[in-house]
Amino acid sequence: MLRVVNRVLLGLAGLVLVALGGSVLAIGLGAPAPSWWLHDGRDDVLLSEAERTHWRAEGWWWPVVIAVLAALLLLALWWLVAVLRRRRLAHVLVDTGDGEEAVVHGRALEHALTEDAGHLAGVEKAQVHLTGRRQAPQVRVRMSLAPHIDPGTALDDLTHRTLAHARDSAGLASLPAEVRLRGVRHRAERVS
Repeated sequence: MLRVVNRVLLGLAGLVLVALGGSVLAIGLGAPAPSWWLHDGRDDVLLSEAERTHWRAEGWWWPVVIAVLAALLLLALWWLVAVLRRRRLAHVLVDTGDGEEAVVHGRALEHALTEDAGHLAGVEKAQVHLTGRRQAPQVRVRMSLAPHIDPGTALDDLTHRTLAHARDSAGLASLPAEVRLRGVRHRAERVS
């Protein structure tokens, strides 16, 4: 979802900047101003003295300007942090048992966990994402369950088979997991 929001916001910002910048450049080079343009021509200033000082005497003006700019700043900072923060774990450190460490790609471990969880009895679809730190990974699992499967059984199989196998294979002391179970929609069965 964040990737879609990021692309849409960047696309819209780019379109607005290209349209405004291109219009200013064209008018500055002598092209006639379009009908929607705010000013008359190339010698017109962007904000006249009267436009710049019109609202200054009003008591509400500066608090509104500061509040809007602060909100825009907070939104931009939130967006920057969300873009820079990595949600997925790129690598996991594995203790090889001889005092050395090996590195396993996070996507490879995610793929193996997804395949293993997808083969559990009653699991229609599974998605696994690694989060956390390289030395202490965590797992987020989403599973869609068939209508006839007991969620407790599916969770028990996932915990004792899939996650235990991954924890033992990677030589981890623990592998905390957040599991979300969802039932697959199905038609009502006919009873005769």
